[in-house]
Amino acid sequence: MGRKRGYARVSTGDQSADAQLTALRAAGCTDLYVETISGAKRTRPELERLLRDVRAGDIVVVTRLDRLARSLIHLLDVIATLEGRGAAFQSLNDPIDTASAQGKLQLQILGAVAEFERALIRERTRAGLAEAARQGRKPGNPMLTRGSDATKALMALRRNAPRVERAIAEMPAILPVIRKLRPGQSWDSVCGELAARRIVRADGRPWTRDALLRTMRQLIREGLIDPDEAGRLMRPAPRRAAAARQQRQRLVETVAVIFNTLPQQERTLASIGAELERNRVLSLTGGTRWAASSVASLLQTAEERDMLDGLRTRAGRPTKNGDTLG
Repeated sequence: MGRKRGYARVSTGDQSADAQLTALRAAGCTDLYVETISGAKRTRPELERLLRDVRAGDIVVVTRLDRLARSLIHLLDVIATLEGRGAAFQSLNDPIDTASAQGKLQLQILGAVAEFERALIRERTRAGLAEAARQGRKPGNPMLTRGSDATKALMALRRNAPRVERAIAEMPAILPVIRKLRPGQSWDSVCGELAARRIVRADGRPWTRDALLRTMRQLIREGLIDPDEAGRLMRPAPRRAAAARQQRQRLVETVAVIFNTLPQQERTLASIGAELERNRVLSLTGGTRWAASSVASLLQTAEERDMLDGLRTRAGRPTKNGDTLG
């Protein structure tokens, strides 16, 4: 019976690897390797030591795939090295366990995606070289062709390769959620659902509307999403009057409940907005941030419907006592 070897890596913004180590120990890992170097660095002493120590029958365990590899291609290279030594690989929070049939199938799918990615990069490189030849320019040392369109194209290709890798790595987690919600709901709503499922970006940051749109456009440019489906997913969310009215009614009721439960001295627009954000209540536009004007509009509707306790009004509108309503 081999050993379970756990590998942890501290992210740029993390204070320690304690959470990863706790999970690895709970999974039965007896040998632990802790990396304190950024995932973007090519030299990783602890990973190299792990690969030297691993023996046939061992299982290398990580908490998440992005702890081990800087890209999909790098991940597959590391797993291939482990398999070459008779060791298996397991990710606790991803469906990858090379000791199981399902995990091997997932690995084969990732391998196919990585090969497709390599083919795309090779194709673009050839296209850049062909364009350079058509223009009578010599590819090679950038100093020889400084400022040429061909050089700029090749440099752009090199810059975009990491983005392509990242988008492809993120695609399996985000695309099912996008397909489920779009175009019926806004991109902010999609981000809210991803946050609820604890699906984050490759660098560990939460998804934002802009980041999600950039990734989707990257996948579409690479031809990884069918054009017809891409058109449907990227189409603006339709305005549904009945659904919008129902949503506004729910928000009015929610704001009224918050207003009535807050102490009188805390009944401010800012406090109510903070409560809405803390409880992850989405606005009418699907956003996660609440402006004072939006809260005031809902409060006015609630007051007109006599849903608020003890709110003094003037001309049918909520008034302020200093910064306090009521």
